[in-house]
Amino acid sequence: MNAPDRYERFVVPEGTKKVSFEKDTKIMNAASFTIEREDHTIGNILRMQLHRDPNVHFAGYKLPHPLQYKIIVRIHTASQSSPTQAYTQAINDLDKELENLKQAFEDEKTRFEERMKQGY
Repeated sequence: MNAPDRYERFVVPEGTKKVSFEKDTKIMNAASFTIEREDHTIGNILRMQLHRDPNVHFAGYKLPHPLQYKIIVRIHTASQSSPTQAYTQAINDLDKELENLKQAFEDEKTRFEERMKQGY
């Protein structure tokens, strides 16, 4: 088949940045971030987190082509913020949310294991 190897969907090629930044030359406080080896999962989560920021006017993403394993996230912010600040804040907030989710899962797993030891 002509399909690329599966690992190409996940492994960032040597010499390629995971995230690259390109400032928009026509719109103030707008930029695009290209994230290599990601898909709709990260794109949609990141877009929704960016929409929670009151300084973000627009946040969206696209997959340029199904065989290009990258997403392009576009951000337009108010003048008191920058797309880079909004992107960084969204990533940090998502990291905290995922850490809380992981901790809640581990706590519930521990409680379940204790109940199983007691014969429930």
